Amino acid sequence: MSTRNGLLVAAATALLAAGCATPASAPVAQRYGLGSPLAERELAGWNIDVAIDGRGLPPGRGSVAEGKAVYDAKCAACHGPKGEGKTANRLAAAAVERPKVVKTVGTYWPYATTLYDYINRAMPWDKPQSLRPDEVYALCAYLLFLNGIVPESTVLDAASLPGVRMPNRNGFTSPDPRPDTH
Repeated sequence: MSTRNGLLVAAATALLAAGCATPASAPVAQRYGLGSPLAERELAGWNIDVAIDGRGLPPGRGSVAEGKAVYDAKCAACHGPKGEGKTANRLAAAAVERPKVVKTVGTYWPYATTLYDYINRAMPWDKPQSLRPDEVYALCAYLLFLNGIVPESTVLDAASLPGVRMPNRNGFTSPDPRPDTH
C-alpha cells in the first residue's frame, strides 16, 4: 500500500472511531451528511439507460418516413441533409472507405440499442432528452436506413430494435489493432 493510501485509511479509521464518519456500507447521503435518499418516482426520471439486449427501452414506435421528418427538423442542420456531416459528426456513408474507415452509425456502432440510448440521452445537442420515444425510434429507423442496414419500410419499437444486426457487431477487439487509432 502506498504511503498516501495508508494515510487515507488511517484517517478514515480515526474518523469512524471518533463518530465523525459512518461506514462505507451506509447510504451515501448518511455517510457524507449530504442530501437525502431519492424516492422511486424521483429516480425514475434519471433511470433512462438502455442495455444492449433492449432492457430499458420504453414503449413507442417509429418508421423510416417519420424519422426522416424528425431528422430534417431537428438533426440535418448539424449532421447534414443525408447524415454526411456538417458542423457535427458524419452519421452515414455510402461506402466504407479503406484503409481509413469513417466512423458512422453503420461502420462503427455495434448495437442498434446503443444508438437509441445515445440519441435519447444526448440529442439534439442543444436540447438533450427533449425527444419523445416515438421520435427516437423513428430517428433510429431513418439512420439505420441511411446506412443500408434496414429497408425503407422498417418500423422500430422495443421488440424489433434489439433484433437489428449491426455490421460492426463483432468489430470491437482489445487492444484495437488498427494503426489509425493509436
